[in-house]
Amino acid sequence: MSQSGLDDEELFGEAATEIRADVEDHLASARDALPEASAVWDVEADNTLGVLNGLRTALAVDEVQDHLRDAKKWYTIGERADAFEDAADLENEIEAIEDVLDDLEDVSDAVGDLASAIPELRGELEEIHAEGDEGEVDEDDDA
Repeated sequence: MSQSGLDDEELFGEAATEIRADVEDHLASARDALPEASAVWDVEADNTLGVLNGLRTALAVDEVQDHLRDAKKWYTIGERADAFEDAADLENEIEAIEDVLDDLEDVSDAVGDLASAIPELRGELEEIHAEGDEGEVDEDDDA
């Protein structure tokens, strides 16, 4: 095969196009992996703990993180190779998904804290009320 058929500029252009396509694909996959707004707003559960556990499940971000990491990896390679003519759109989308991901992680942490605290609070309240009921029974017995 003749080397004249493989022009470096042409190969670089093809590689740049493929890298951009990879970044775009991973960003689309990250976007698709984000929870739907209804998943964090509409909840069906019998109690508070069920609501919190459902919300925590809806806020799962592992798949988003994986796709965003791959998008950033390919974006960084393309940027360092100066392969993109204009990558502002990619950079903006990466930042937007990162912002939402940060918010999801913060909310997920808060929901996890609440999911841990609510059963404990419930137990303390039941205990206090049980002690109060026992005190009322004791007073009735004395009369």
